[in-house]
Amino acid sequence: MSVAEAVLKSESASLDARRRLILTAAYELLDGAGLDGLTIRAVLQRTGLARRAFYECFAEKDDLMLAVFAHTIGSAVAAYDEAMAPFADPLERLKLIVTSIVLERAPGAAPGRRSSRRGAALAREHLRLGEARPGDLQAALAPLIALIAQQLSAGMASGQVREADPQRLATLVYNLVSTTVHTELLASERGDRARREQLAGDIWEFCRRALAG
Repeated sequence: MSVAEAVLKSESASLDARRRLILTAAYELLDGAGLDGLTIRAVLQRTGLARRAFYECFAEKDDLMLAVFAHTIGSAVAAYDEAMAPFADPLERLKLIVTSIVLERAPGAAPGRRSSRRGAALAREHLRLGEARPGDLQAALAPLIALIAQQLSAGMASGQVREADPQRLATLVYNLVSTTVHTELLASERGDRARREQLAGDIWEFCRRALAG
C-alpha cells in the first residue's frame, strides 16, 4: 500500500468513526427530547466535534435524519433475518416482520422502555421527508421493503399469497403498517402497550386476509 493509499484509508476510517459518533448522539437526543432536541448545535455539544467535522459527514440535518432512518432500517432487517430463520412458512415470516414494526421492538425481545419520543420524532420526519426528499427516503427504506417482497414472492410460489408484483405489494403492506403506526405515535407519545399489542394483531389479520391467495 502506498503512502497516499494509507492516508486515504486512515481518513476514511476517521470519517466513518465521526459518522458513528454523530449517529449515536442523534439517537440519544431523540430519546431524550424528541425532534426538538435534535439540532446540529446539540449534536456538536454532545460529541465534542467541531461544526466543520459535522459538515464533512452530513451536508445538512436532513442528511443526518436520513442516515438515522437507514441505520434503523438496516438494524431491523438484520434482526428480522435472524429471527425468521426457524420459520419455513413465508406467512409466519411476514407476520413476524409486520408485528415487530407495529410493536417497535426487535422480534423476540421482551417489552422495554424504548423512548416513545424517538418513535414519534421518526414518524414526523418520515412524513416530512416523504414530501421533501422522497427518493432518498425510499432508498433508506428499500432493504425492508425488499425483505417483505421476498416473503410475498415465496408466498406466491406456495399458493398462499395472491399473484401480484411482489415489490408493489410489499410497498403497499409497508405503507399500510407504517402509516397506521405513525398515526398511533402522533396521537399519543406515551404509548399504550396493550393497545399496541391489539393493533399488531389487527393489522396482521387485515394484511393476511388482503394477501390471501
